[in-house]
Amino acid sequence: MLKLLRPAMTRILTPLGRALVRRGIGPDAVTAIGTLGTVVSALFFFPMGMLTAGALVITVFVLFDLLDGVVARLGGGGGTTWGAFLDSTLDRVADAAIFAGLALHFALQGEVVMVAVSVFNVFAGGLVSYAKARAESLGVECDVGLAERPERLVVGLVAACFSFVPFVLEAGMWLLAVASLITVVQRVVHVYRQTGES
Repeated sequence: MLKLLRPAMTRILTPLGRALVRRGIGPDAVTAIGTLGTVVSALFFFPMGMLTAGALVITVFVLFDLLDGVVARLGGGGGTTWGAFLDSTLDRVADAAIFAGLALHFALQGEVVMVAVSVFNVFAGGLVSYAKARAESLGVECDVGLAERPERLVVGLVAACFSFVPFVLEAGMWLLAVASLITVVQRVVHVYRQTGES
């Protein structure tokens, strides 16, 4: 659903992409900076209880996920196989750090149930991505699901940003857990139907 916003965001980020290309900064460097910034911010701000600040800073670094594609296009006409692999791998690292940071926040607050929900979101997010990657490696299209990466990030970061409102963060984590589980089931069923195997 949020993929529809990608062209608009790409246009907004194009001037910054041109500036980076002129300075010799490549897409792999942009990917690495975005991931490092996300990981450090999530594991610093969230456990410290600075959820709104952390969510805002992380949002800036998450935009690097779009910016690296812009830089790749402007710098040489497109990305590379290595760049695509690096981007996908580091996306998983960044996602895990965000929800691990929230799990640490809940642990320090003594909220055991929410720690479990946050940890589940770490694993569920990885499983959602793995299901698609594995299907596509077998030649099966699998671009379906309720909660793909953009949706998971938006819900998680918005919930953290507005955590000062009672129960918003908790509701966001539960929503993500349920939506991620539904997405995994949707992808398994989709691949089963595509292959026609029993």
